[in-house]
Amino acid sequence: MSKKKDPAAGLFEETPKSESATEFAAMFERSLGRTEKALRVGDALRAEILSIGKEESFVSTGTAQDGIIFSADLLDENKNLKYKVGDVIDVVVMRVRPDEVRVTRKGSKSAPVELENLEDAFDMELPVEGKVTEVVNGGYRVSVQGQPAFCPISQMDQRPIADPSTVVGKRFEFLITQFDPKKRNIVVSRRKLLDLQRAENEGAWLEKHKPGDIVQGVVTRTEQFGAFVDLGGAEGLVHVSEIGYTRLKHASEGVSAGDPVQVKILNVVEEEKRLKISLSIKQAGGAGDPWMQVPQKFPVGALVEGTVDKKESFGIFVVLAPGINGLLPRSKWRDSEDAKKYENAKRGEPIRVRVDEVKFEERKISLGLPTEAEDDSWKQHQGASQGFGAMASAFSKLKIKKP
Repeated sequence: MSKKKDPAAGLFEETPKSESATEFAAMFERSLGRTEKALRVGDALRAEILSIGKEESFVSTGTAQDGIIFSADLLDENKNLKYKVGDVIDVVVMRVRPDEVRVTRKGSKSAPVELENLEDAFDMELPVEGKVTEVVNGGYRVSVQGQPAFCPISQMDQRPIADPSTVVGKRFEFLITQFDPKKRNIVVSRRKLLDLQRAENEGAWLEKHKPGDIVQGVVTRTEQFGAFVDLGGAEGLVHVSEIGYTRLKHASEGVSAGDPVQVKILNVVEEEKRLKISLSIKQAGGAGDPWMQVPQKFPVGALVEGTVDKKESFGIFVVLAPGINGLLPRSKWRDSEDAKKYENAKRGEPIRVRVDEVKFEERKISLGLPTEAEDDSWKQHQGASQGFGAMASAFSKLKIKKP
């Protein structure tokens, strides 16, 4: 098979050596003009490899605009580079735009004339790999095996992406949701694939876990109403009231994305599309549980300084420490000389109380009013505790009621 001569080559060979530089430049410009043509999708070309990059490479197209080819098209079956800069290969034009000419190696799986594998993937709902190339109106342009495809903006992820440009240049797996080989119309969805994978993972997770279990997880994101936690196969929500032992206005005041947490599974509801898992951090126990310090810090008989949390018809709730509240029943102060003071107590006011009873398993503390005699008795108790060990003394005096 005879080689075609470069049209420009003949011109250069016929140029007399005595011609001036100006005439030579003019003939060079005319030679480019002869090779310039309008490229169309499907055109077959002989192209010289101009550069080879990690993801994309450049080849000549016989026009003023170089073509872009995926570097993967230059690899052999063992994923080794088959060509080098300067080699001439046969390519097919896949896309023509004012700022880009996209080509693929003739005979490769990404060639426009070979769409059977994509059609099979569409029919059998098999995932295909694609690279997000740009953000367009209503979604993203995705290159799937060299074919241009469209992914609606709502189908790129399971939740809205704040900055769409952050996914440009990244590779993901997609499901083909629409396929028309005649019009070369391909629509893909990453969200549909993620939903299928999540359903499968949640099913496996549900077989191993149940309400009441204590499990480890990682905070994925926080909202005002709570924190979402990755449980390794499923995602659950810790309501803001279940994060800490103090009131939080926003979940981020208690935890941050990336934090490892121990949680208790409160409830699991199987909905049509996903599991709804309710979690609690503060009910999961652990070193951060302030109630672990109650036997030592608030044994029965202790006189403590607290603050009024709220007043109800049956008594006053008192904050003894962050996450530890007690109840001062109305019956304890109703007939006292300072009854009016307690009746008009406001939230945040300091209040001195005595620990009368601790229901450790129920996490309840009943309080009473201290007397001067009891105050002196408590001071003696402190001295004795230091001799035997604070923890041992506290536990010996702790009255824990069985549920």
